[in-house]
Amino acid sequence: MAQARAAYWPRLDANASAARVDLSETTYQENLALARIFDPNASISNPEETYHTDLTASWTLFDGFERKFTKMAARYGEQSSAAALNDVRRLLAAAVAQAYFSAQLALENIAIAKADEAFNLRQLADAEARQRVGTGALSDVLNFQVRKNQANTNRINQESQYTISLFGLAALLGLPESRLPDAVKLASLAPETATEMASPSLEDLIATALDHRSDLKALHWQVQQAEAQVEVARSGYYPSVALSGTVGGDRSGDADFRQDDFGNQVQLGLSYNLFSGGYTRAKIQEARQRKVELEKTLADQRLSTTADIRSAATRVATAQTQVILQRENVDLVQRTRDLVEKEYNAGQGSLVRLNEAQKDLTTARSNLALALVGLRQAWVELRTQAGTLLANLAF
Repeated sequence: MAQARAAYWPRLDANASAARVDLSETTYQENLALARIFDPNASISNPEETYHTDLTASWTLFDGFERKFTKMAARYGEQSSAAALNDVRRLLAAAVAQAYFSAQLALENIAIAKADEAFNLRQLADAEARQRVGTGALSDVLNFQVRKNQANTNRINQESQYTISLFGLAALLGLPESRLPDAVKLASLAPETATEMASPSLEDLIATALDHRSDLKALHWQVQQAEAQVEVARSGYYPSVALSGTVGGDRSGDADFRQDDFGNQVQLGLSYNLFSGGYTRAKIQEARQRKVELEKTLADQRLSTTADIRSAATRVATAQTQVILQRENVDLVQRTRDLVEKEYNAGQGSLVRLNEAQKDLTTARSNLALALVGLRQAWVELRTQAGTLLANLAF
């Protein structure tokens, strides 16, 4: 922008040069003979040193509106760059949110594995007690030891996944060494809220995206910039008028300039290209095609945005249904597991049935956690596509 604005100001250039000219003998004699036609006593120095200095001020008065539209194009380019920066922020915020929810999922899976481990430890203690008094079988003890170890292994794996997720989250946040501070702990996965379970206002989101999404804004300003560049190219059809003034001095023999060595010149020049082989027309056509290309890109991006929002809204609705079903499953499987546990402890249920019931409960809890995270990630995607994710963030 500053470069385009600078074209409105005059230019001031200082120049200086020094030269040493050593004429050939033939050229020297010819120049001496020519000089003596006018002055029989004339002489020519050979070699000769010449010095020149000047200060020139020039100002373009009219250039066919090139400066005006170049400045306009620069302003549109600046706005496009600002919109592109906001688009990077939009995508980065989405990536941070997705990484955060992935870490929360690993944290919830750790809690589920711990609950499974605690259940099997409790059952192992009861089985060992029954074996000691002769009412329990060794196979039951071994079964619960295996189940406890499996739960322990799952917990260790989830803790590793959680740690890796934190590294990825810290990297996206730009933290040193890709590490969150030790005092920072992630919140546990909270139940779904009424807002998350509400149906998204699809048409409002589409309208908001088409008006405010940063990548669409960037393309819009690029189209405006291309339109200004068409006018810049058209300026070649106009004349240009420039005013210049020069104060300069020339001296031979040494650089000790005196007042008599200096002269000045003021010039008003008009330049008008009459023919350049169709160069200006070709530049205009190129600029117009660039504008058409950007307009089609913008139209295509608007269509893609609409399709992406509709797809994201469908994923939100699907995730909402999944949460409802998975929460119902957890309640049902929890009741089933508790009943089977009571039957087994009373000696009326089988060990196999208890194992299956506990496994079903662990799976149901994991599926519910996955559904909750999927719901929140679907909302993040929808808000990202609609361009509203950064609405409450300030930069």
